[in-house]
Amino acid sequence: MRRLEPDHMVLWLVTREPLQATLSLYQGDERQTEIECAEMTQSVQVGEHAYIHLINYRPESELPVNEWLGYDLHCTVDSETKNLGELLPHLLYDGESRPGFVLKTKIDQILHGSCRKPHYDSDDALLRVDEVLSESQHNVAKRPALLMMSGDQIYADDVAGPTLSAIHQVIKLLGLAPEIIEGATVSNSEQLYQSQYCYYQREELLPHTEANQELKDRFFGGARKPIFTADTAHNHLITLSEVIAMYLLVWSPQLWSFIRLGISDVDNKYTDLYLDEQKQVENFAAGLDKVQRALAHLPVYMIFDDHDVTDDWNLTRGWEEAAYGHPFSRRILGNALIGYWLCQGWGNAPEKFPEQWNKQLENSDTLDTNPQRKDLVTQILEFESWSYSLPTSPKLVVLDTRTKRWWSESSMAKPSGLMDWEALSELQQELMGEPSVILVSPAPIFGMKLIETVQRIFTFFGQSLMVDAENWMAHEGSANVILNIFRHPKTPQNFVILSGDVHYSFAYDIKIRFRKNSPDIWQVTCSGFKNEFPHKLLRLFDRLNRWLYGSRSPLNWFTKRRRMQIRSRIPQGHPEQRVYNRSALGKVLLNDQGEPEQISILPVDGGEVVFPHRGKGRNR
Repeated sequence: MRRLEPDHMVLWLVTREPLQATLSLYQGDERQTEIECAEMTQSVQVGEHAYIHLINYRPESELPVNEWLGYDLHCTVDSETKNLGELLPHLLYDGESRPGFVLKTKIDQILHGSCRKPHYDSDDALLRVDEVLSESQHNVAKRPALLMMSGDQIYADDVAGPTLSAIHQVIKLLGLAPEIIEGATVSNSEQLYQSQYCYYQREELLPHTEANQELKDRFFGGARKPIFTADTAHNHLITLSEVIAMYLLVWSPQLWSFIRLGISDVDNKYTDLYLDEQKQVENFAAGLDKVQRALAHLPVYMIFDDHDVTDDWNLTRGWEEAAYGHPFSRRILGNALIGYWLCQGWGNAPEKFPEQWNKQLENSDTLDTNPQRKDLVTQILEFESWSYSLPTSPKLVVLDTRTKRWWSESSMAKPSGLMDWEALSELQQELMGEPSVILVSPAPIFGMKLIETVQRIFTFFGQSLMVDAENWMAHEGSANVILNIFRHPKTPQNFVILSGDVHYSFAYDIKIRFRKNSPDIWQVTCSGFKNEFPHKLLRLFDRLNRWLYGSRSPLNWFTKRRRMQIRSRIPQGHPEQRVYNRSALGKVLLNDQGEPEQISILPVDGGEVVFPHRGKGRNR
């Protein structure tokens, strides 16, 4: 279930044959609506046996708010009509005969998080979403309004060997489309899949001509984690079919029953790594039935961060010029973004996306030679409408911090601003007159000062790629404008900022210094769903940050946020910490004014960690 409003309901699904179905809506056991899906569905065929559908239903009268509603799809499969309970019995909670949901226009509870890497050594925090929904089955008040995924829903640049093997089996099983590859040492997708370098050695497939050596030097020089050559990027996704197969494998359990994770295609020197990753991948796949059930029962919204496309995506002007100036890297980035559109962005705001894109992809048999394909890559790389908002209370505004960057004027190697002046001006206009807002920024606007200082030092020496200098304060222009938005008298009185990206969780209370009528700002970060920061290193950073940037430290006056009073919340039960480092699901409870009544996270191993309000005091 994707976008949900009183006059708008969006469902996303993938089938192995053209969709023949009717959509039914229920209040209690009484059917209110039955309509043919063909009248409201856009479909894209991406393989011989793979169709992506977006059911975009606009009811004649508004859907009721704060009531239990049910929906069903009656699908014709092999000349028989079956509903969702018959096709996918695991989709239903105990006592259900069909999936159910609650439409809320006032956001009183929001679940959120980011960074879900299938082979990371932890359980999947999306399983906690299923737990929350199961516990609230008979209580509308306890039902979350929505789930917000704030980036890195997949890791296109960090793929386990077993996952890549599963991806290639899915490509064969569904007949996902082949592809010509320009500018590489393999000329098409079949050569890529059969190459000795296909697993754990994809950096060897980069072009090796003298003309391209300058590109490699500019693109990869001095960077610890550049595209294709990182320690974690040896299985970087390349083709569109690989990207689509990845999405199908991380959202749904269906295809995993056809997967056999052998090691026949892997060089012997990678066997131990493969087998270690296989344990985590199999554990991840085992929970997908509950993940799919959760995603079918509440509206889900998403926005990309870098790993949905590639690490350090658009970090610097130099990175952009190198990446988009070569046909091979340009195609890889375009394929990842096409996959994002089809599997994430489309459901956020369907009206934003040109229908011509569907037609440019709909004929899978000619996808590899169709000249429209190259045009689509160009169009999607130039597309600037990835951000969106919801007319809820509070208004929810989701930021695109990746494709409309503010380039550094002094150096090609310095980090770009996360949003350019024009995008920030549009944001300010969207916020005008709103009493409260939930602002979704994949990277925290207010992050850990010590880590930002370290990134600033490395940037000074031209090594911004080495330390992932992806923070709002790294660029003078974007930092000043976003802080001025908070200080503007006509922007909201209450800002709740939801973020991810950093692989740990924290909460700050923020005020503007020396102003009687300062807005209330809360920075709430939960990261990741299935990823964590190196534990020993984060403990050190957390301790040093408290020592160096305590309430009375003069170092605070050398930061761009010196006019902001920032007070960190202490995770309950952990008095020596200001951050919490565990894969988790974030949860925020809001009152009628859009203020957080409770900020907490639900760790993968159970329980709930609350970040309680500390009352009045000085910043830390």
